[in-house]
Amino acid sequence: MGLFDMFKSDSGEKMTPHKALATSLLYMMSADGEMDHEEIGHLLSVLGGQDSGNGTVGVGAQNQALLDSALKYRRSHTVEQFLSEATPLLSDAQRMCILVNLIDSSLSDGQPEPEEQVLFGKFLQAFGVSETRFKPFFEVIVLKNDRSVFTRQDHPSNAAGYQVKLSVPA
Repeated sequence: MGLFDMFKSDSGEKMTPHKALATSLLYMMSADGEMDHEEIGHLLSVLGGQDSGNGTVGVGAQNQALLDSALKYRRSHTVEQFLSEATPLLSDAQRMCILVNLIDSSLSDGQPEPEEQVLFGKFLQAFGVSETRFKPFFEVIVLKNDRSVFTRQDHPSNAAGYQVKLSVPA
């Protein structure tokens, strides 16, 4: 294994952890029946989107094969098939990374749709992660995406003396 092998693209048809990340995001993006611009932007940022030089942003060449493979997989497999195939391949860190990115994607267009919430529950269950364990990560992503603290002076988090704190799992 070379020093920079972790940055290589996974282009084969075999499920890999990297392909599982891309495929997971595609399932989340399409959960509500539409793919919003914000969700596409999030996908590109996660997969390494690059400026194409003509004012548009696309997936970098090294990840185009990964995205193509993930799209092909997404079209031909149910989320249940995907979870049963991908979950055993993933380390705990990879599972948590996917979960954090799924929440970030679902919040990128404002608030998670009911279908996205149901899908996220399936990922939590398949990955063996309780809501209690995930709650602090969720709170950070919600905080990251709540830019209304800058536009609403009456936002509860802007009250004098308020401090942002994470809940600690029991």
